[in-house]
Amino acid sequence: MTIALLVAACGSGSGGEAGDGGPPPFDPLQVPAEFPTITEAVAAAKEGDLVLIAPGTYAEAVDVTTPNITIRGEDRNTVILDGGFELENGIRVLDTDGVVVENMTARNYTSNGFFWTGSDFYRGSYLTAYRNGDYGIYAFDAYHGQFDNSLGSGSPDAGFYIGECFPCDALITDVVSEYNGLGYSGTNSGGDLFIVNSTFRNNRAGIVPNTGAYELCYPERESTIVGNIVHDNNYLDGPGIDVSLLAQGNGILVPGGVRNTIERNLVYDHERTGIGLVPYPEEDANDTPPAQTEWDTPCEEVRDREVPPIPPEECKSIEGLLAACAVIWNPFENVVQGNVVSGSGLADLAAATIDVFGTGESVDTLRNCFSGNTFGTSAPQNLETLAPCPVGSAGTGDWNAGGLDLLTLLASSPPKPPADSYKTTPEPGPQETMPDATTAAPVRFTGPTLPDVSTIQVPAKPAD
Repeated sequence: MTIALLVAACGSGSGGEAGDGGPPPFDPLQVPAEFPTITEAVAAAKEGDLVLIAPGTYAEAVDVTTPNITIRGEDRNTVILDGGFELENGIRVLDTDGVVVENMTARNYTSNGFFWTGSDFYRGSYLTAYRNGDYGIYAFDAYHGQFDNSLGSGSPDAGFYIGECFPCDALITDVVSEYNGLGYSGTNSGGDLFIVNSTFRNNRAGIVPNTGAYELCYPERESTIVGNIVHDNNYLDGPGIDVSLLAQGNGILVPGGVRNTIERNLVYDHERTGIGLVPYPEEDANDTPPAQTEWDTPCEEVRDREVPPIPPEECKSIEGLLAACAVIWNPFENVVQGNVVSGSGLADLAAATIDVFGTGESVDTLRNCFSGNTFGTSAPQNLETLAPCPVGSAGTGDWNAGGLDLLTLLASSPPKPPADSYKTTPEPGPQETMPDATTAAPVRFTGPTLPDVSTIQVPAKPAD
């Protein structure tokens, strides 16, 4: 244990002096030795405390409102919160800062495994969330956070989600997401938001940062997606919500996101596209896309902004697909470089839009760029020649040659699966547990250490 950890540690009891062979310099609140339930221990905790949970199955839904506490399991695989498909959330952190949750499993909840909302300086580490009815590991309207060394599996929406924040100052690293509707979803989030060194496999779709006026702080922008393994996201038999059905069969898909960086990922074996920049057609939208001059506006400045109804003369529909007041959110100024993409059914690299409303926006005016990728096919053809990086570079060629037929793809999305389909997704095997879980002092989390992405290489293909 380092000197820094000892200085940062604090607890509810008197503890002992640090020294060779002495007790740890903190006094954890122990479950069930001192408190029969996690809920009771969390209620008794004070700032700086560690709630330490012994192996066992806990049928609880834990709400956290005390800031700067750590909730930790002694063993990730045997400390299990179980919702019995009746309780809503495993651990929910409500408008509370500095809460760290680590080294445990949450399963069988009707909504989320682990959930932070309105919370800053959050961290979830060495967590397993599976067979939960909405999200696995979820942060909403939360800032300065980190998810690492965790697994999200079997959720209809997403295994991992960070949404409605800009700039987020958040990191997802060394995680695995599988058997979900979406491996990662991030609606209207971005700005110092990094998704790196992780694996997204066997979801309906892999990594999907997206825009929509059904949440605040649109558009999604400035997420950095580097060094991930994204493969076989063609999962037909498991859970999924409407967005995941539209996105199905894609590796990295950016519906309506802007200014994202997608570099040095290994992407393979998808039925539709490996990396696709596409529009998101939002049905019954609450608002129209903001002007480009507003893309840099922080969420805090638009949180309380009143959004007037869309004037009737601006309401449009896509015949046979979407109702009145549909809005097309287009992908702008995304950078796709140095990825290795293969085995895609339609195209390894793709960029497309739908100009059904006569806006004049076409795929060649969206200023996305593609360079230095290893790939076999693209839509349109010769995409790196048409739209080379950096953003704004002049390209050459025919944008009409070999484009995606998005209207056909939208119309051919599969039927929505039963709402309870998440209950039968595969159960994960044992996961790596946190080192020194019973002895490491709690340390106040002050925000993620954002990675130097220039050092991240394309990962090697895993063994089958």
